Amino acid sequence: MRVLVTFAVDAEFAPWRKLRSFQKVRSSKSSYFKSDMNGVAIDVILTGIGAKTSWLDTAHEIYDCEIQMCISAGMAGALRPEHRVGEILVAQKVLAPPRDMTAFSDPSLITAAVSLGAKGVSTFYTSDRVIASAEEKRKLCVFADAVEMESFEVMFEGGMFAEKTVAIRVISDGAEQNLPIDFNRATTDAGTVSMSRLLGEVARHPASVWGLIQFAQQSKMAGEKLGEFLERYIKAVTTEPKLEVNQAGCQ
Repeated sequence: MRVLVTFAVDAEFAPWRKLRSFQKVRSSKSSYFKSDMNGVAIDVILTGIGAKTSWLDTAHEIYDCEIQMCISAGMAGALRPEHRVGEILVAQKVLAPPRDMTAFSDPSLITAAVSLGAKGVSTFYTSDRVIASAEEKRKLCVFADAVEMESFEVMFEGGMFAEKTVAIRVISDGAEQNLPIDFNRATTDAGTVSMSRLLGEVARHPASVWGLIQFAQQSKMAGEKLGEFLERYIKAVTTEPKLEVNQAGCQ
C-alpha cells in the first residue's frame, strides 16, 4: 500500500521527520522522502508554497499505477474565531475561487480523521497569495473555515492517480491575528521563502521582530501537533481492511 503526503515547505514537514525515519531520495525531476510504516510505503513531496514546484512530475515518476491515498497536509490560517491555533482541521471540500472549482475529500478519510480528534469543517480556501491580515480573513470567513495555498492543486491533480484524497491542516495563526510581515514579499517564484527577502522585510519593519518570534513559536507547536496526528492517522487508516485495495503491482 502506498500513501502520498504533501507539504508546502520543509518547515512544515520537519516536526514529523523528527518522529519517524525518512530517507531522502533524489529523482531525475526533483527529490522526495520515503518511509515505511509496517509495510505501508509513505512518500512525502514538498510542493512549494502555492504548489509551484514540479511536484507533480516527481509524483508521476514515483508512481506507475494508482495509489491508495493522497493527503494534502500543512498549515493554514483560521478564518473563523472558533478555530484555534494548534487545532487539526479536516475539510469536506476545498475551493479554488479564481477557477471557480471545488475538490472534495473522501468521506471515509474524513470520518477517520474526526475519530482521532481532528475537527471536521466544511471548507478550506486555496488562495493564490498569503492572507496576512485579520481584515482579509474576515472577508473570507463567509466562504471557508481556513485558508491555505496548496490543497486544491494537490487534491485535483492527486485525484488523477490516488484512489482517495483528503485535506488535513493545522491552524498556525488565528482569525484575529495579523501576520507580522507580508510573506508574499518574501516568497520566490519557485514557492520558497527567501531568507534575504525575509530579512529585508524585517529591516523595513523592525517592530515585526517580536511578532515573528511569536509566529515561529506558534508554527513550531502547530507543526508538532500535525506530525503527531499524521503518525496516528496513517497507521489507523492503513489498517482499516476496506482501504486495503488495488495493491497489486503498486509495492
